[in-house]
Amino acid sequence: MGNTINKLEMLVTVSRLLSSKLDIGDLLTTIMRLATRVVDCERASLYLLDEKTQELYFHVALDLDNDLKKIRLKLGEGIAGICARDGKSIISNNISFDERHTKKVDEKSGYTTRSLLTCPMIIKGKTIGVVQAINKLDGDFDEEDKNSFEAFASQAAVAIENSRLFNSVRDEKNKLENIFKIIGEGVVVTDENGVIKTINDSAVNFLGHNEKIHKDIKELLSSFITDVDIDTVIKDQKNLKFFIEKNEPQKLILECSLISENFLHQENSKELVWIFSDVTQSIIQSRISREFLSLVSHKFKTPITSMIGYSQILENIKCMDDMAQKAVKSIVCQGFKLSGLVDEMIDFSTIESKKSSDLKLSILSIDNFLDEIISFERSKFSGVEFEKKVYDNFDIEVDKDLFKKAIIELIKNGIKFNSKDKKRIELISKLVDDKKYIEIADNGNGIPSNEINKIFDNFYQIEQNFTGQTEGWGLGLSIVKKIVELHNSNITVESKISEGTTVRITL
Repeated sequence: MGNTINKLEMLVTVSRLLSSKLDIGDLLTTIMRLATRVVDCERASLYLLDEKTQELYFHVALDLDNDLKKIRLKLGEGIAGICARDGKSIISNNISFDERHTKKVDEKSGYTTRSLLTCPMIIKGKTIGVVQAINKLDGDFDEEDKNSFEAFASQAAVAIENSRLFNSVRDEKNKLENIFKIIGEGVVVTDENGVIKTINDSAVNFLGHNEKIHKDIKELLSSFITDVDIDTVIKDQKNLKFFIEKNEPQKLILECSLISENFLHQENSKELVWIFSDVTQSIIQSRISREFLSLVSHKFKTPITSMIGYSQILENIKCMDDMAQKAVKSIVCQGFKLSGLVDEMIDFSTIESKKSSDLKLSILSIDNFLDEIISFERSKFSGVEFEKKVYDNFDIEVDKDLFKKAIIELIKNGIKFNSKDKKRIELISKLVDDKKYIEIADNGNGIPSNEINKIFDNFYQIEQNFTGQTEGWGLGLSIVKKIVELHNSNITVESKISEGTTVRITL
């Protein structure tokens, strides 16, 4: 009875010691040292199982001779290999007569093995290694020793698995921290109130972070110009993209992507991730291009208007022969097309320069808004079937003129790229999971899947090469996307060849 109590006390002590070790080298050395005390033996050995090769090996952390470290046993090889293969403990009290024993280790170590108690280390039904007690000090290994050693092996397996998990998490943490430090984008992690918790080197350089002065994100961004209110952004805690800008000591424009997620999945713990990208050069180049396009477009507008006006006067003169009348009509027709292209370019330049703060917002009923658009479009496209599907009527807060322009442009594209005799346009509104959706669906030719991600690019048209066969600059959908983004909304496209396209705006 006393012996049993002593062994139980020993196992409790062993459990405490093993659970306190997380470094794998320290843990394995401790397991081997404790194994000798659990069953009173001269020494112990420990093999781990290589899952890829299905071989047993000595871990490099163990302070063993180099020749021993190179030894590998296949499953079924030697008593240790058989124990690992079968997942059952083995007692062998007369090794010299046991054919299962391999002399590999004895030959390399110069040690003589007389008796062995071998137990598998099993975790969640899976063998991860084998622990052996070598040479019982007094008598032979028995069933009581086996039971104690199996309990020890089980504790060792749990400790090894915990150590592996800990080291894996630690390695991943170190890897992420290194990536976090060296990435080009600035990253700031704050709590839900905007208090700074972590900031990487790029963000420090971009934002001029001073730990003593800048305790929260609002203080950090106070020297920048932006069209959003940071207090409101923190309060709303929604995913958002916006720009910040400053002119001193040099021009710097950063795009900020705010990601609001509960990364720790804890009810009272929410973090905000602010990602800053330097877009100074691209924005400046875009502004220069826009200003140039706007200037050129306005310069073209006056002579084109004059050309169309005088051509229309000539068109009404009756004394011209047929050839001259045909030529004048062609001039008028092409003049209007050119005027339309210039208008589109001016629209593009104007809308591209707008900010969210420039919007003239008003609250509209989606039902009435879609009615107004359909009435307007029916007068222009008498041969097109229009249908309104208001599954849910809700209010939208938009710049009416701009948002109407975006919807009309999508309708125009749905008709323009539809070669079918019976063209149909559907305007749909619905609520899904408290999100407001507006959909514009057509029964047209569809868009190839490899083109969908490109259609909102500036000057992009569906042809592989711009041949001039399709009218327009390819700016219509780019304008639509800009208008949608100005309203802090998203636009997506679903399309099937020969069946049609659905464009979804998520407000």
